[in-house]
Amino acid sequence: MSEIKTIGIAGAGTMGAGIAIVCARAGFRTRVFDLKQDALDRARSQTEGFLRKSVERGKLAGEKLPEIMAQWSGTTRLEDFADCDLVIEAVFESLPVKHDLFGKLDRICGPQAIFASNTSTISITEIAGGSGRPDRFVGMHFCLPAQLMKLVEMSPGLATSEETLARAWTVCEAMGQKPVKTQDTPGFVLNYFLIPFNNDAIRLVEQGVAEAADIDLAIKTGMGYAMGPLELLDLIGMDTQKLLCEAMHGVTNEPRAACPPLVKRMIAAGWLGRKSGRGFHPYADSKMYGA
Repeated sequence: MSEIKTIGIAGAGTMGAGIAIVCARAGFRTRVFDLKQDALDRARSQTEGFLRKSVERGKLAGEKLPEIMAQWSGTTRLEDFADCDLVIEAVFESLPVKHDLFGKLDRICGPQAIFASNTSTISITEIAGGSGRPDRFVGMHFCLPAQLMKLVEMSPGLATSEETLARAWTVCEAMGQKPVKTQDTPGFVLNYFLIPFNNDAIRLVEQGVAEAADIDLAIKTGMGYAMGPLELLDLIGMDTQKLLCEAMHGVTNEPRAACPPLVKRMIAAGWLGRKSGRGFHPYADSKMYGA
């Protein structure tokens, strides 16, 4: 079993940037790919801001900050993933897009490299089918915000080898994360509950039952959650929530998983959440959660 030293993260959005922090913080050489240079610049700036805040709060030794940032590099060239031992995909929830990405990676990366998807709703077996290496493919679903949340749902596809799962599990633990094995099923464990739950919160807003801030306060105060459902949706992004709903509802036909109309109106208005500066709540800047 070869050692994993270099990890590629495909996608510099909220989830990809958070996973990159987890990897670099654990000492792995971390390459972040995105088609847009400004997305990479924003992810690097947010990463530095998050780590600086961690130092100020006494959660990270000051000398570790430059060490971690030295492990972090960004690229717009997928070819720079050629020597990666593990590639974690964190692009949006579209099976054709993921197949296109992994098809290219299969021609670029060495045969020893493991591919992983951070998908939370699309079948791992289906994504692996377009990867060219279904035996070396596994689901690794991190939770938002990845730099703070420890859970990683590990989901083997039908063709995933035991060695692949074991290598991914080992690197997950080396990152300081808490892996949990799940079956390859829409939503796995967390989003099986979370997508319908978040939609319920949206429908409360639609029905005028309470304002977004009061719903979040009620859930945090009454249930002890660190973040309200509408605050979490602002972090996820309305565009991503719509894709999650479509993927899960398309397979399960669960009515509560169907995308609420308000989400589609918010997307039309450009109210995507933190990434656009306005969602259920307004945001003055785009700094990373926790920074």
